[in-house]
Amino acid sequence: MQTRQFDLIAFDWDGTLYDSTASIIRCIQAAVADVGGTVPSDEAAGYVIGLGLMQALAHAAPDVPQDKYPALGERYRHHYAKHIDDLSLFDGVLPLLVSLKERGYLLAVATGKSRLGLDEALRNVALKGMFDGSRTADETAGKPNPRMLHELATEFGVPASRLLMIGDTTHDLQMAINAGCPSVAVSYGAHGSEALTALGPRHLAHSVRSLHDWLLLQD
Repeated sequence: MQTRQFDLIAFDWDGTLYDSTASIIRCIQAAVADVGGTVPSDEAAGYVIGLGLMQALAHAAPDVPQDKYPALGERYRHHYAKHIDDLSLFDGVLPLLVSLKERGYLLAVATGKSRLGLDEALRNVALKGMFDGSRTADETAGKPNPRMLHELATEFGVPASRLLMIGDTTHDLQMAINAGCPSVAVSYGAHGSEALTALGPRHLAHSVRSLHDWLLLQD
């Protein structure tokens, strides 16, 4: 008899596994200032985390003309690169991932980062090989389009109902809804608990430890 609820667990990266939310907000604000746009508030900059880079920057800086988008993207990457060595996994993430692997789960990343950015992050935190698959916003459709989850489900032959999406933003949860996948939200990232809860996740974790404990109960 099958008792396990999920076969494949897909994690968002920034703000879910990687403690980068505050840095991303600062880099968005600095990039917008560099091209002469109105600097977004922390809340406005935080809201776009999880979207593809240019979609995020366009939303955060609506007064920046489209002909400045290349420069806007370049300035964001410039600022982010200066701080990448200061970023790390949230405490408890590595033991969580190891525990899930030992229990036979397939693990994936579904992120708004670029492929280059994700691969660099995985190298920096010595996680190469931990994940069975991944999708990034520049190689498929960005969130909340469900395509990256559909592609991961197809790649591993897992029905949507047995793919769990874990993320810290409403973009992550809406993508899961659009894909027909269950979701879990974490409140320690970019978006607040109330907005996350409104989208009906199976669980709202306030720490990596509580996320770990909940996942272990699903075996």
